[in-house]
Amino acid sequence: MRAEPPPIPPQVRQRAAEWLVELQADTADDATRQRWRQWRDAHPDHERAWQRMAAFSERLQGMPAALARNTLAATAKSSSDVVRTPRRQAIKTLAVLLFAGGTAWTLREHTPWPELVADARTGPGERRSLTLSDGTRVELNADTALDIRYSGEERLLRLLRGEILITTAHDDAPGNERNTVGRPFLVETAHGRIRALGTRFAVRRLEVDANTGAADASLVNVYEGAVAIRPRDVNGQGLPAEGADPVLRAGEAARFTRQAVTPAQAADPATVAWAQGMIVAQDMPLADFVAELNRQTRRDTETGAGRWAVDPAVARLKVSGTYPLAEPAKVLDMLQTALPIRAERQRRWWGGAEVVLAAR
Repeated sequence: MRAEPPPIPPQVRQRAAEWLVELQADTADDATRQRWRQWRDAHPDHERAWQRMAAFSERLQGMPAALARNTLAATAKSSSDVVRTPRRQAIKTLAVLLFAGGTAWTLREHTPWPELVADARTGPGERRSLTLSDGTRVELNADTALDIRYSGEERLLRLLRGEILITTAHDDAPGNERNTVGRPFLVETAHGRIRALGTRFAVRRLEVDANTGAADASLVNVYEGAVAIRPRDVNGQGLPAEGADPVLRAGEAARFTRQAVTPAQAADPATVAWAQGMIVAQDMPLADFVAELNRQTRRDTETGAGRWAVDPAVARLKVSGTYPLAEPAKVLDMLQTALPIRAERQRRWWGGAEVVLAAR
């Protein structure tokens, strides 16, 4: 009996859906199509995912022309730095269509649709800057998904995945007569809420805490002003009362889970070096360094590798220095100069390649 192929990873399904809408946009050019072909060739799962998307696209041919065109074209990624909510609504429509019928993926496969329909998002190796309606600046690191919820009562960002750097602006929006100090500025993660007190700060969703090994936490670094943190499972609803929650001031950082906030430590400016296109390491294990590179850099066209891997024998070697995210080949040379390692380009069974760092 022939074995069933393994399920397509959620992030691959998500990217295939994004390619479908990007290729339908009026702005799609030869460079876009070249990146799409490279993505398909990088792994057999990518091709399988695309074939599913192609089948879905054919189903659109039976839809009224205006609906099919608007559903796809309106979802194309805008080149503007200003968030446009019609794109988000159109992608929601696409998500509904993807779940309909036999050619679509089902909910059982756990596709991360909240991240797909986020107001702003980036893929691996992609960074983005936004200016929100009140003048607040938000920098999105690679592989980040963010929802933006501004109302007459509050300014709320929901960080679904990844990392952001925020410089808040004074709230002078009209209609705030009931709140002379402006609407509160909040950042929400799965672990709780952060209330900005006029500040510049960074928030990252951590899958695994590199220092403690503990999974599932959020990290906050404060560079100007202060923030108050309320873990999600703390009793009480609504905004925390002033002074009731732990406060981090400029130069401080902390991690928090749904239950608690760790004691404040010194903030590390190197954690947001990505905003300047750099990664700064200080005695970082090589395995952790490579994991960050895989998250923050695009496919390395110079080496032909889709990703980097580390031989366990050298995984604990320490990496220090400043490295340019836009030049992975240069990073590779720097690592081989500083550490007793060599880079081996290995072809995988699916036809793709990866660079493996091994002992020299």
